[in-house]
Amino acid sequence: MIAQLTGLVGQLEADRCIVDVAGVGYLVQASTRTLSALPQPPEVARVLVETVVREDAILLYGFADSAERDWFRLLTTVQGVGAKVALGVLSALSPRDLIAVIAAGDRPSLTRAPGVGARLAERILSELKEKAGAMPSSAATGGVSGVNAGGGVEADALAALAGLGFRRVEAHPVVGRIIERLGKEARLDTVIRDSLKELAK
Repeated sequence: MIAQLTGLVGQLEADRCIVDVAGVGYLVQASTRTLSALPQPPEVARVLVETVVREDAILLYGFADSAERDWFRLLTTVQGVGAKVALGVLSALSPRDLIAVIAAGDRPSLTRAPGVGARLAERILSELKEKAGAMPSSAATGGVSGVNAGGGVEADALAALAGLGFRRVEAHPVVGRIIERLGKEARLDTVIRDSLKELAK
């Protein structure tokens, strides 16, 4: 099961994106909240993933943080709430909003989410009323992030490549050569892309 992806953000669409991990493009469906948190292509990002295996497909759902992923899991326990509807709810309401909406029995707020009618909203409210209070309202750890915080281009590129499964001992000399070759033009996305090409040989 895939629980997390770290790679280059590829194509961004209204409800999904492609994450390129070592040359393999994973199609990840996500809420608008998660997609808006992603860096622009071709930057590197880390995305939490829920893998759903069906008879006819293996589907990946991506999340901005662990709170959103936990809410996705909880929402899909409600009869009539599939993955698509759960992502619609999470696009309309943040985890913090969901806790408040369910505690208040606010049906109109739930029906603003695509695919949620009055009857389904009522079911969500009744089935999750006892569980919502124990759910996280936010979580900044382990979610979507651009891999570019501090330490310079070399350190960031090595961290990104480590996330893609390359050992530091093999990546370090390659990254060093590429940065030296590019000089002042050494941007993080270019260094990572060129490093991947060389390491893949």
